Amino acid sequence: MDSIVSNSSGYDQSVDWVPLSLTFVEYPKGNIFGKLLALFSLTPFVILSGFISLILFRRDLHTITFFIGVLLNEICNTVLKHILREPRPLARNTNLLYSEYGMPSSHSQFMWFFASYMLYFTFIRLQYANNKAFKEFFWKVAGAASCIAIACIVSYSRIFLQYHTWKQVIYGALFGIIIGTIWFTIINVVLTPYFPTVISWKISELFLLRDTTLIPNVLWFEYTNIRHEAGARARRRKSISAKSQ
Repeated sequence: MDSIVSNSSGYDQSVDWVPLSLTFVEYPKGNIFGKLLALFSLTPFVILSGFISLILFRRDLHTITFFIGVLLNEICNTVLKHILREPRPLARNTNLLYSEYGMPSSHSQFMWFFASYMLYFTFIRLQYANNKAFKEFFWKVAGAASCIAIACIVSYSRIFLQYHTWKQVIYGALFGIIIGTIWFTIINVVLTPYFPTVISWKISELFLLRDTTLIPNVLWFEYTNIRHEAGARARRRKSISAKSQ
């Protein structure tokens, strides 16, 4: 009955449909741990969503160049896969998700690129201005440890879920760390000196691009500025209200 309705609906029944492998993750049925790891394996897409949100709403050159590095890292992964041509561990009966090569793991390479870059950014670029050395060090260590822990979990998830071998994940991590280190060096040594020039361009003004390189702690800077501005506006409002009475 269902097939009769489908055939009479005008749709082409000869078309083969396949899942989008980017977000299609399988895990052992009834395995809560496997389901949790499957969710963690989607972390790269959460990070990419965060990048897009930050670029749209903050327009900071450092964030934009960081994101460009993420894209270059993905291009390098694709090139390496087609050079090495090592297959995935085909442990399932379906080949739908294994049309790509497995060496190196793109999830592992992505996460360790991100983790290594954030590690350098946290301890080299990010500086606090509130003179609380212990608190500063604590939050730096906590942030760096969180990035490394999530990278480890995502990497292990690719092995547990049988999408990659240990070797493919380890090489992915190594390539990610190497590319992350190189890209951080390029941004801070080569590109950052040109940021003031870039933001002076008319096209940068059109897109409201900004450079926060010389601000030691952007979060603290924005917090204090917004707090000061909100207080000033509140005082002006009270003054106007008092005069009108």
